[in-house]
Amino acid sequence: MQAINPQRPGLSLRHWPGWLADADAWLAELRHQVPWKQEAITLFGRTHDLPRLTCWMADPGCHYRYSGIEQQPVPWLACLAPLRQRLESLCGHELNALLLNHYRDGNDAMGCHADDEPELVPDASIVSISLGASRTLRFKPKPRSPLAAGSDALNLELGHGDLLVMDAPTQQHWLHELPRRRRVQSLRINLTFRRLMRSV
Repeated sequence: MQAINPQRPGLSLRHWPGWLADADAWLAELRHQVPWKQEAITLFGRTHDLPRLTCWMADPGCHYRYSGIEQQPVPWLACLAPLRQRLESLCGHELNALLLNHYRDGNDAMGCHADDEPELVPDASIVSISLGASRTLRFKPKPRSPLAAGSDALNLELGHGDLLVMDAPTQQHWLHELPRRRRVQSLRINLTFRRLMRSV
């Protein structure tokens, strides 16, 4: 299967629509087997629930913090091992952590951000699998990027079973978000495999 490679300065993406052949089975299993939780963040003295459910799985020594939340890893589900190995072969390096997001319907969303936390290995790929409802992932250039500033935004529609690989230097020059889509009534689950630096 040939990947689609959207082009923008500083943006390196590889998109395989319908890559995961047994996507229906994965959606059903992860929906019920993952220990989902509702995280909350504090902004300007007020606490808000994140507009999605999350779960963090990681190898020992892989600690991660984003949006002011210290992620507490849960054990890897055994069913994920073959998929993880397959994705490691595809991207050419270890993937030792996984953030799962459960968007219950189109009211759940992800704000504009870059996956550039200091715990992440900066030149490693971030490997994303989408399950369930089709949603738009919107890419915007970082305003201070010497390479991407002034480029047009990119909307990428991610459907059931799609694979997206975000290679370096994407996180250095671009932001991405999952906007709300009020008309979407069904759920979406997203898996983002990452490579973190291990703490001693």
